[in-house]
Formats: sequence, structure tokens, C-alpha cells
Amino acid sequence: MTLKTLPETTTAQIDALCALAPVIPVLTFNSAAEALPIAEALVEGGLPVLEVTLRTEAALEAIQLLADKLPEARIGAGTIANPAQYQAACEAGASFIVTPGSTRELLETGIESPIPLLPGIQTISEMMEGLQRGYRRFKFFPASVAGGPAALKAYGGPFPDVRFCPTGGIRLETASDYLSLGNVMCVGGSWLTPAELIAQQNWAGIRDIARETVQRLQD
Repeated sequence: MTLKTLPETTTAQIDALCALAPVIPVLTFNSAAEALPIAEALVEGGLPVLEVTLRTEAALEAIQLLADKLPEARIGAGTIANPAQYQAACEAGASFIVTPGSTRELLETGIESPIPLLPGIQTISEMMEGLQRGYRRFKFFPASVAGGPAALKAYGGPFPDVRFCPTGGIRLETASDYLSLGNVMCVGGSWLTPAELIAQQNWAGIRDIARETVQRLQD
């Protein structure tokens, strides 16, 4: 039986997204109302690729709002756990999909969908399952407890063509340890939107964190 495999164009789409900035902010919105000022601050600070996690009821509405109001940004959907969520996120306007792990159904959905998928993996076996279906770009999650930079460096030996976006437990102080590796495209991070700044509606503070992040990681 011949397996359907991922088109090369999808790999190129993921590469283009990850080349836009060293960090993809990972965002969880409690309301759609807070989504726009937070996203605007991050984009103004130099981070145009945003991942909105489907961890709250506000997520799909936030994706739809941001896709409409911020055409200069790339709004993705994260924490996608099944094909139904994948479809809902695409209908809301997501321009890419990120999953915490990989299932056969999700990998197949990513092959069929025009919206590119960055599937999550933690182990070599999970990665090899994706490779069999043509995937060569993965989210490595949760990075800090799954071996960190040392694991990704080791993965590079037997799998030199694979690239990663490590996410989970990464801070500004540790991001460069990942980005210095040749098989890391960018990192995902949630440190850019501290809860206290959101509570204060200090959007300028979030913008400044984004600017500092870009400056430090691109130096």
C-alpha cells in the first residue's frame, strides 16, 4: 500500500514562516477582546508569526479577529488535537497549524489540507512516523523536559535534513542555546506576554519585550 506523503511545497511554506522571526509567540487568550492589542504589540515589536492555542473558548474567535485585522501577520492555531479542531481553525482563518503531538489522523489531515501543519514530536519514533509521510519540519515539545538542545543536537546526526521549532519551557535566557543549532529554525515561547502586563493592559511593555527578544536573538 502506497502512503500519501506531504508535498514539498508544504515544507517550503513552513520554512518561510519560521524564517520571519527567531521566535513564534505562543498565545492563550482568555477573551477575543485582549487578542488584538496583544498581537499588535508583538507584531510592532518585530514578531509577525503568532500561534494562538486552542486552550480556551476564545481561541477561534481570536484567530478570526486577528486574521482579519492584522493582514501583515501570520496567525496560526496551536494545541490542535484532532482533525475537527484542524478544520475549525482553518475555517477561522489560521494560516498554519501546530500540534502538541502526532497521530496518524492529524498527519493525514495535514497532507490533504492547503493549510500547512507543523506536527509535534518528542521521540525519534514519532519523528520517523512523520518522516515516512514526508514531514521534515517538526515542533519539538515539551523541549525543556524532552532533552533540550542536547537531544536536538543528537537528532541531527542520523537525521540531517530535519528541522525543528522547539517549544515548551524555553525562556529568553535559553532560546539562544536552541537557535545556535543548525537544525533549529526558530523557537516557540510564551514568555513574551506576562500575565501582569496583560492585567495592566500594558501593551507597550509587551512590545518592548518583543523588541528586546528580537534584538538579543538576532545579534
